[in-house]
Amino acid sequence: MRYVIFCAALCLSISTFGAEIKINFGDDTIGQAPTNFHAVLAGDGQPGEWKIISDAVPSAFAPLTDRAPVTAHQNVLAQTSQDTTDSRYPMFIYDGEIFQNFTLTTHFKIVSGVNEQMAGIVFNFQNASNFFVVRASALGKNLRCYPVVNGELNTPIGPVLDVSTNVWHDLIVTREGNRLVCSLDGVAAIKLVDLGVANAPGKIGFWTKSDAVSYFGDTVIEYQPRIPVAQALVNNLMEQQPRILTLRLYTLDDRGQPRVVGSNDPKEIGQPGEDAEKDALNDGTVSFGKSPGVVAVTLPLRDRNGDPIAAVRVRLHSFFGETQENAVTRATQIVKLMQAQVTAADDLRQ
Repeated sequence: MRYVIFCAALCLSISTFGAEIKINFGDDTIGQAPTNFHAVLAGDGQPGEWKIISDAVPSAFAPLTDRAPVTAHQNVLAQTSQDTTDSRYPMFIYDGEIFQNFTLTTHFKIVSGVNEQMAGIVFNFQNASNFFVVRASALGKNLRCYPVVNGELNTPIGPVLDVSTNVWHDLIVTREGNRLVCSLDGVAAIKLVDLGVANAPGKIGFWTKSDAVSYFGDTVIEYQPRIPVAQALVNNLMEQQPRILTLRLYTLDDRGQPRVVGSNDPKEIGQPGEDAEKDALNDGTVSFGKSPGVVAVTLPLRDRNGDPIAAVRVRLHSFFGETQENAVTRATQIVKLMQAQVTAADDLRQ
C-alpha cells in the first residue's frame, strides 16, 4: 500500500460528486435507534447499543452577539454499551445507499471508556469481516485508517494527533477511486494514494471499539451515483426487448428473503419477493401465471455451475393460443441473455 501522511493546516480539495444524502437525526425519536440503519458487531462481545439522545452541539454559525448561545441541544446518535471486550467493534450501517466515490462530513464526540476511547467511520462495508475504518483515538492520541480483510485487521496508517474527549470534532473522509483523503478539525491528516484494493462499492456507517461511548452528529455524504450491475442488466434488456411489460431481478437478502435488486420500475428496488421468487432461488422452480392478454413467468438465473443466483420475473404480452410451454420458452430466452453477462453471484453485488 503506497501512502502519504501529512498534518499541515491546508484546505482539502473536495470533489462535487453530483448527489447528496443528509443524515439528520433531528426527526428521530430520543431513546430509539434511527431507521434505515442496522447494527453489526465485528469481533467478540456484546452487540452495540445505538440510540438517539439529546446533547449540546456547537452552532454551525458564529454568534451574532457576545450573549448569543454558542451551543444548542440537538438529537445525536449515541453508542452507549460499555462491554470491555477488547476485540469488540460495534458498527451502525446506513442502508439507504451503496457508495463508491464519496465525500463524508460528520461530527463525533468521544465521551468515555476505560479500555478504549474511540470513534470512527466505516466505509466500503461488505460484511462484518470486510470493510475499511477511519477512526480517532483519545487514549492513543492518533487518527488511523486500516482495512479489515476476512476478519483480520491490517496495519493501521495515520498520524499522531491530540483527540480530546467530551469535545465535538469534525471529520471529513473523501474516497475517489483508490485515493483516500481525511481531515480532522480542519487539519489534513491522512492521504492514501493507493488503498491497495479494487474500488469496489460498499456501505457506510459509524464505528466504535470495546467500551468506548461515542456520539455522532448529523452527517452529509456527497457521492457519485452508480448503477448496480443488476439494474444495468434490466435497463439493457428493456431497451433491447420493448415487448417486455415487467422485468424484475431478485436476490436473497441477509435474512434469506428475496428482494428486488433490479426492476424496470426503480421504485420497486428493495421490495420483497413472494413464494415464486423464493422457490426459484432455492431450488430452481419455474412458476407461471396468466391473466387476460398477459403471461408472467418466474424462473432462476443460474451461474456458470448451473446453481440459481437470482430469480427473474418476466411479464409479457400473450398471443392467442399461447401455452405455458410457449411462455416459459420466451422467458427463458430473456434469462439466457442475462446469463451471458452474469456468471457468478458476486457479479450481481457490484
